[in-house]
Amino acid sequence: MTAMRRISILLALLGLACSPGEDASTAADGTSEPTDGTPTSSNPTTASTPGNDDDDATADGTATPTSDDDDGTDGGGTWPAPQAGADVSISAFAAQHAYYVSADDNQREADVEVEFPAADEGYAAIALEVAVSCPEGGCDFWDRYASIAVVDNPGADDERVIEIARFVTPYRVAGSWSIDVSHLRPLLTGTRTLRLVVDTWVGPGNSEGAGWLVDARFDMTGGVASPRPVAVVPIYTRRVFEVGDPEQPVLDVVPPVSVEIPQGVTGVTLVSLITGHGHGNAENCAEFCQENHGFLLGGQDAIQRTLWREDCNDTPVAGQIGNWSQNRAGWCPGADVLPWIEDIGGSASAGGLLSIEYAVSPYENTCRPNAPSCEGCPLFTSCEYDDASHTPPQVRMSTLLVGWVD
Repeated sequence: MTAMRRISILLALLGLACSPGEDASTAADGTSEPTDGTPTSSNPTTASTPGNDDDDATADGTATPTSDDDDGTDGGGTWPAPQAGADVSISAFAAQHAYYVSADDNQREADVEVEFPAADEGYAAIALEVAVSCPEGGCDFWDRYASIAVVDNPGADDERVIEIARFVTPYRVAGSWSIDVSHLRPLLTGTRTLRLVVDTWVGPGNSEGAGWLVDARFDMTGGVASPRPVAVVPIYTRRVFEVGDPEQPVLDVVPPVSVEIPQGVTGVTLVSLITGHGHGNAENCAEFCQENHGFLLGGQDAIQRTLWREDCNDTPVAGQIGNWSQNRAGWCPGADVLPWIEDIGGSASAGGLLSIEYAVSPYENTCRPNAPSCEGCPLFTSCEYDDASHTPPQVRMSTLLVGWVD
């Protein structure tokens, strides 16, 4: 079966996407603007374009593990159980000021080196405690996409940005979240570089706030989990792509990959962070429309999910001043993004190869600059993007494979 035929099968399944108002599965993240045509803060450039804070697509089509060891096993395909480690709290970012003043004073991204316990120390639970607060001059008026990632080979040509958590800031107020990252213990070992990105476009002196202060801490509880995560393999590092434009094929940014399943594992899960952004497009995509996302495994097993957040009205961050209550494509203002976790053990064999192909439900944005006929603009804009009432329909995604042992 050809690759295009396999993708066609998956797209046919994704074509069953929910229409607005139907029930859908849940996930989360963001950067949001109102849907009533009210202009938002003016951004000096489009925030989410490939090469900004996101990785390029995997070049060779092969996903590789992140372990510093050969494979983490004892050489016989088994994973020795660790000794329970001592409880520990590890600070990653402390009042890190994320802001933007100009191209010469851009503090939207920050790297820090962190020392995690060695791999032979066991941890039954790991919570990433994240908080945002207001700097002098006030919090950013707008909800902003934010991400924390492990960076392999920072600054090198082969740098990899491996996303571990995503959240969206609230409108104009402080907020905090506790994010379970226990499944990422194999990645959180030894010396690691962590990268924080906050997609803010305000800073000191701006009338719409001075940005955000970000704190992030890992609380690690000693013990031996059962089942226990033993391997993390990045499938798709953090990336962003536009949907709805035939001249920008999704496969150019999210190509098929082949992954070697770690030896000796007894379970395999796929963990994805996928959210939709941009508004003023046909169907008000990709922030306010429901799209199906899916993976084709081994050329024959398809999994799919409509990532739609229906609990924004119940967000835990109170007192927001903005359009925070409306449902969105996988995220809410003032909330962490909930990962899509899928058990794929039935499609993967320990030590074997597995092909993984991504697709999103068919959609054409007829309200775009290069549309043959400009139509379907819901906010009465032109087809030109204006960084306010009309922004490109984009998807932000990352996917990891996690191997487990009982």
